[in-house]
Amino acid sequence: MTTVSDARSGARDGAAARARARRAPLLARPLTSYYLVVGSALLLAALGLVMVLSASSVSSYRASGSSFAVFQKQLVWVVLGLPAMWLAVRIPVRWIRVLAWPLLLASFVGLLLVFVPGIGAPPVSGATRWIQVGSVRAQPSELAKLALVLWAADVYVRKESLLGDWRHVLVPLLPVTCVLAALIMVEPDMGTTLVVLATAFALVWVAGAPGRVVALLAGAGASLVTLLAVIEPYRFARLVGFVDPCSAAQRLSNGYQGCQGLYAIGSGGWFGVGLGQSRQKWSGYLPNAHTDFIFAIVGEELGLLGTLFVLLLFAILAYAGIRVAQRSRDPFVRLAATGITAALAVQAMVNMATVTGLLPITGIPLPLISFGGSSLGVSLFAIGILAAFARNEPGAREALAARGPTSARRARRVVAAFYGFGPAPRRRPR
Repeated sequence: MTTVSDARSGARDGAAARARARRAPLLARPLTSYYLVVGSALLLAALGLVMVLSASSVSSYRASGSSFAVFQKQLVWVVLGLPAMWLAVRIPVRWIRVLAWPLLLASFVGLLLVFVPGIGAPPVSGATRWIQVGSVRAQPSELAKLALVLWAADVYVRKESLLGDWRHVLVPLLPVTCVLAALIMVEPDMGTTLVVLATAFALVWVAGAPGRVVALLAGAGASLVTLLAVIEPYRFARLVGFVDPCSAAQRLSNGYQGCQGLYAIGSGGWFGVGLGQSRQKWSGYLPNAHTDFIFAIVGEELGLLGTLFVLLLFAILAYAGIRVAQRSRDPFVRLAATGITAALAVQAMVNMATVTGLLPITGIPLPLISFGGSSLGVSLFAIGILAAFARNEPGAREALAARGPTSARRARRVVAAFYGFGPAPRRRPR
């Protein structure tokens, strides 16, 4: 039986642990990775809601008579995605490994169902990428990116003793990645294909492939991407338009979207024209302003400082993911954290590079900010898994235990009250 003295001793130990944690440098604290992952992700999602409302209000009103139609859909996905993220944070690592194989199988099935009449949604701009059930649409390629990461990490852990042979590093990851990439390219979706290939490349590198094998894969991947870009007429036209999108000839055809994006960013200056005041949005000159090119609206309305703030948040998220991978003693966590971080960082960099004219247009969303339920929901779930890994860093569990259950109970009451599952949080008497 616990005595009063034991309880007082435990309370003193907890207070001492909390005091030591407060005195430690910020980056040396055990929960730093967890707070950086969750904090940067929530800020990006919140900024995304604001920018989706701003970028879509005019086109949404023209299409439906309501300026909030697109925003309401994005808000629904945020409300659904946050509990998924909260659940992922609390999933034990061993259960995450169990999810790897079912998620990969579901991804393959989903990518095949996209082409089945009656299940696959009608093509949009020539691309067949969605499954539609009633009014709900899902994009299986978004799930495929996360499934590939978790599956590859699980396979590498099972083959850990064999990874000294580079052939075991490449098989079966390379064949599975090629099949996934081929299914995604058939849709067609070259942007997501690039992210899948880059993520697999990062996993091969971290798994310990020799330098010559890594260089060979990089060269083969670059050659394949170049080939895919030139054999398809519309992709080749984008490549030609990328060279000088604002020339008189290209501005009226293949370089139109890229040129308008540059106009939007260039007119923003340091501080932007003001939230909701985008000229490109009001005039309707910029296609896909709330999806692939939302970063251009950020630059126009919030200026250079707004775009730098977005870059900073993604840099913090990438740093936190790398920190989780480096500090973990679990090889599965190390590989999976690397893959999730690589997928999010590469997709963000490719999107921002295409909008700013550094890469040809590929048509992928900006994670957590662009409109799109599948991308947002899977990204939040993946970040929840990354946060779960951060909670298992050395010293993190002890720090959570020392923090005590009071704040956790208070947070659960706030969440339950927000979603209507319980009473409102109690206030302390004055």
